[in-house]
Amino acid sequence: MSGIFLRAIGLMSGTSLDGIDAALIESDGERIAAFGPSLTLPYETDLRDRLRGLLGRDCRGDVAAEPVVRAMTEAHADAVRALLSAGGLAPGDIDVVGFHGQTVFHRPEHGVTVQIGDGGLLARLTGIPVVDDFRSRDVAEGGQGAPLAPLFHAAVAMAWEKPVAVLNIGGVGNVTWIGPRRDEIVAFDTGPGNALLDDWTLRHTGQTMDAGGALARTGTIDESWLATALRHPYFARNAPKSLDRDEFRDLVPDHLSASDGAASLVALTAATVARAQDHLPGIAKRWLVCGGGRHNPAIMDELRKRLGASIEPIERVGLAGDDIEAQAFAFLAVRSVRGLPLSLPSTTGVRRPATGGVLHPVSNRKPLPAD
Repeated sequence: MSGIFLRAIGLMSGTSLDGIDAALIESDGERIAAFGPSLTLPYETDLRDRLRGLLGRDCRGDVAAEPVVRAMTEAHADAVRALLSAGGLAPGDIDVVGFHGQTVFHRPEHGVTVQIGDGGLLARLTGIPVVDDFRSRDVAEGGQGAPLAPLFHAAVAMAWEKPVAVLNIGGVGNVTWIGPRRDEIVAFDTGPGNALLDDWTLRHTGQTMDAGGALARTGTIDESWLATALRHPYFARNAPKSLDRDEFRDLVPDHLSASDGAASLVALTAATVARAQDHLPGIAKRWLVCGGGRHNPAIMDELRKRLGASIEPIERVGLAGDDIEAQAFAFLAVRSVRGLPLSLPSTTGVRRPATGGVLHPVSNRKPLPAD
């Protein structure tokens, strides 16, 4: 039912574990009619530490994880309330919330991806229908379950010169290549994004990130270690492909100083993006970067050096790079309600275009329109 625009809030809490991004859009699931307010609500330190303790665990049905799941869901409800307040809106003004949840375990080769969060509880706490569980059906139908933002990237890229690449640098890096024809979309995870660097910085400095690239910029890249790291079989694997945040936990340059290790991890992020070009259908005229990594000048400079291409923050085309992922899940929530695919064979490797998401309605609200 193209033409019925819904007002949707998207919530994204990425593998960097820095907090919750919330953003409002109006969309019919194919086009974006308007962008609304957005915000980031940082995780409290205790909750971040508790979430970090679940990473790498298939915690489905684990009673010990339930208090963390509830606390995380309540934090997302706080983010919704804060966004409504910022926009001067009430729950009744919003049609649907797209709730990604927090990924703690991702093993699509074993048919498993785990995003914790209680969509039913979030619907009750906010009074707004919620769509969650975006990835499970894709994985069940043979896909990687990630990345899921590419169809949103394609929607906002309609007027851009192509081919163009949208590079998201969160905990993991992922790229969407969009060609001149409507059906030309290729996407996959490139390799480490910020996760290894964040963990290294926390371990050596007590800070949760290398703000401004300050640590990396004082170090020297260990090219020998980098060459060894790039021999990891993931980088040669054909796309589509995806990663768990901790896939490369053993690729840690423990023999290096804090600054040299940071510089080498920055180089690894950039070099894996450059290597990703081997799996793209053509040379992108332009790379537009979103996610937290674009705030790190050391990463951006290394990307320019290793890709030899135009590397720009996505703000250059009028979008807010910190909001893209949250906006994408608002968009996907609308697509889910309408029964439209969330993923394609060329974006996740799913056997056929796959719908997905689970709707948690609110009893006193009228049903959402769908095709």
